[in-house]
Amino acid sequence: MAIIAVTRERRAGESRVATTPDAVKKLIGLGASVTVEAGAGLAASVLDDDYRAAGASIADTLADTLAAADILLKVRAPSDEEIAALKPGAIVVGLLNPHLERESLDALAVRGATAFAMEFVPRTSRAQVMDALSSQANLAGYRAVIEAAAAFNRAMPMMMTAAGAIAPAKVFVMGAGVAGLQAIATARRLGGVVTATDVRPAAKEQVESLGAKFVAVEDEEFKAAETAAGYAKPMSAEYQAKQAALVSEHIKKQDIVITTALIPGRPAPRLVSETQVKSMKAGSVIVDMAVEQGGNVVGVRLDEVAIVDGVKIIGFANLPGRVAADASSLYARNLAAFVGLLLDKSGAVAPDMQDDILQGAQVVHRGAITHPALAAV
Repeated sequence: MAIIAVTRERRAGESRVATTPDAVKKLIGLGASVTVEAGAGLAASVLDDDYRAAGASIADTLADTLAAADILLKVRAPSDEEIAALKPGAIVVGLLNPHLERESLDALAVRGATAFAMEFVPRTSRAQVMDALSSQANLAGYRAVIEAAAAFNRAMPMMMTAAGAIAPAKVFVMGAGVAGLQAIATARRLGGVVTATDVRPAAKEQVESLGAKFVAVEDEEFKAAETAAGYAKPMSAEYQAKQAALVSEHIKKQDIVITTALIPGRPAPRLVSETQVKSMKAGSVIVDMAVEQGGNVVGVRLDEVAIVDGVKIIGFANLPGRVAADASSLYARNLAAFVGLLLDKSGAVAPDMQDDILQGAQVVHRGAITHPALAAV
């Protein structure tokens, strides 16, 4: 029987937890036993007694939690003290941020651990239930709009009162991936007039299906700007200049702008310039969802609200952690599904390394960095 451990997250500001009582039941149903470090779920509104009721054991210390653990489930990469407490050969699964936190992978390799990064789970239909990036981005997009609405000193919806009408807020979402589409849907629910842009022509239909207007220079180059695999093609300098001019004119009329653009392993692309920020009305709000990778907006500051000419630029990291209970619940389901690939029918650790999902997600094994995107770093 595999022993699965869940520890308290030690990253500053991380309020999520890697399992929930419902997920504990699923893991036990796979034939494993589960040990949870005392207090691990408190920030996500999960009490130790809730874990006990689901069948987990509660360990008082980190050392006790990990002493016999075959598999460690994490939200973020494990800390130095967690890695030191692992038994040799243990398996670690989590959102390991492998491109930017290479030192954690190196430490896991030295310890003799095997590690799987949930970021690298393939985007296939079979792996959908394990797609942690999407489950967390969905909530991040929702929370970005909530943060914007809280910082905006006006109402979001149009209101008709005896004293007169209040105009609805104009919301512009830059990027129509999972986070952007949820931001569009949430802003619409709150009564905003929503527009959005994306470099992929296929995004137009998705944006419009949510009731928002698509903003782009829709010439022949744009219509051919997507590969057969669904990725954006590089655009010409001429097109980029036309699109930038259109976006600049659009941004100055907006009350709220939400940026969502991320490129794995690279700094976030700049989408909003200082000039564009200053063109917005005082009291406008920008939420930069890419702040942890440098930000899409000039002037954004990590975990702060910067104010430029009366425009608020929100740079809060870890937006899913601001909806910790739901984020943990979805993530725990992602992990429970992934763990099913690591165990045999008796509940013993027996990963089939020919499985395409495990091959895609593995980043450390037998003392070495194994993923092709990382091995040459």
